[in-house]
Amino acid sequence: MIGGFGQYHLLSKKTVARMSRDKVILAVQDTTTLNYTAHPATENLGPIAYRKDRGIGLLLHDTMAFTREGTPLGLLDVQCWARDGADFGKKTRRQSLPIQQKESFKWLISFHKVAQAQQQCPETTVVSVGDREADIYELFELALRDASGPKLLIRAEQDRLLAEAQAHLWEKMAQQEVAGIQQLHVPRQKNRRARLARLEVRFAEVTLKSPKNKNRRPALTLWAVWARETQVPAEGERIEWMLLTTCPVSTFDEAIEKLAWYTIRWGIEVYHRTLKSGCKVEERQLGHAHRIETCLAIDMVVAWRIFHLAKLGRETPEVPCTVFFEEAEWKALLAYITQNPNPPKKPPTLREAMRMVATLGGFLGRKGDGEPGTKSLWLGVQRLDDLSSMWKLLTANSTPRPPSPSLVSSNPGYG
Repeated sequence: MIGGFGQYHLLSKKTVARMSRDKVILAVQDTTTLNYTAHPATENLGPIAYRKDRGIGLLLHDTMAFTREGTPLGLLDVQCWARDGADFGKKTRRQSLPIQQKESFKWLISFHKVAQAQQQCPETTVVSVGDREADIYELFELALRDASGPKLLIRAEQDRLLAEAQAHLWEKMAQQEVAGIQQLHVPRQKNRRARLARLEVRFAEVTLKSPKNKNRRPALTLWAVWARETQVPAEGERIEWMLLTTCPVSTFDEAIEKLAWYTIRWGIEVYHRTLKSGCKVEERQLGHAHRIETCLAIDMVVAWRIFHLAKLGRETPEVPCTVFFEEAEWKALLAYITQNPNPPKKPPTLREAMRMVATLGGFLGRKGDGEPGTKSLWLGVQRLDDLSSMWKLLTANSTPRPPSPSLVSSNPGYG
């Protein structure tokens, strides 16, 4: 059942305020599994794979707002639930159920939350982005229902039947002329070398017919963008994306824009890795899934802060740290690191502050250590919360006083 443990209401004013500063915001949604197989004593977990013996845990479906540059602005929706093991082997029965009773309803729930954010920042175009699992007819239908609502951009999974001469999606797109060639840098991954891929780009307006089991639903008009690598690489697979969107695509530049938007989707996978490897959420040993969910609500915000900090630190390292840290945070940080309670007039740069935070989490900062990782940042942010709380307490309502002469010598190393 969707939201078996609940749905967080995370549409914060601060997130919406950050979204409203940009003309286009990409609301990326995705699902990940939280594996607690190593903690079988935890109650109310469920299967997380397609076989019961492949692990138990929780499923997490979340939505993160990104800028077009990939900067994460905050969470818009989080759904967490445990599958019912009794539903295994009933796929045929589930196909006849309404979308509201299926696990795939999570995509529509997220879209509704994104629509609420869109209402609060009407000058911003918000685009809901999903991978091939989001290729759901009801989701397209929902996105087309309100012209002033969010747009939709997903990667197609099904070769859907079109209303035009009984053609199918891939067949029609193959008949379109190549609008242009787009070069894409493919980073190194495991044993695969980095390479520069050349993608043929085609686009067209398409009208999807409703599936056989949804004959009473109207046909839907969307735009398709097909990017396909011209040659099969010696290592790895050919890159091929078939994107469906409610945004009009009438030029090559608009098609390239939609491809660029879709590349931001990988940001939510980076966020999930931060949540798991940095915040170690799968190492929670608690007695009940509800308690895990309570901790998760905090861990997800911490993971976003770490992800946001690392992103800003790489892209704008020389800006003042005040773009991320509150006044009490950076002053408490410097006071602890320098052992000097008098803060400088000028705050440190973001990169300097980020590395200081990482040292609180065990980062050594040696010449060959590179930039801080998510684990050291996570530990450092936790310690910084305590330091800034103490700083606020000590500086509250305090007035500077001239130093009084000491009658007893003190060791500066004490305290």
